Amino acid sequence: MKQFAGTRGSHVELMGAEFVDFDPVSETITMRFCAPPSFITQRGGVQGGLVAGFLDEAMGWAHVQATEGREAPLNLEIAMTLLKLIPAGPLMGKGRVIRRGRRAIFLEGELWDESGTTLYARATSTAMPTPLPGRND
Repeated sequence: MKQFAGTRGSHVELMGAEFVDFDPVSETITMRFCAPPSFITQRGGVQGGLVAGFLDEAMGWAHVQATEGREAPLNLEIAMTLLKLIPAGPLMGKGRVIRRGRRAIFLEGELWDESGTTLYARATSTAMPTPLPGRND
């Protein structure tokens, strides 16, 4: 696994998240998620709000990596579309920086099966760039 900028909080472990890769040219991060049993509903899929958490992680980490750990996005709005029932995993999350300005960042995320053939969910986010908490430079 590659080294990633920024400090990973305990929520990353709770979500079963693993950092896989970051492409600095396209500002795209790849993450693997495996939902714990407590995230699964009686229908057998990950609860929708928790799916939003997976997508939020992927989108947010794309910006953190693109700024080499100097900034973190503060969400103003997230829109999500669930396309299928999301299984426990493993799942692959892709987060991308679409456009970054001084006052607003536009991010996009997708959640796929591990093989990359089935798209489960998509999201977009509008966020403000903020200094990464705990960073002193």
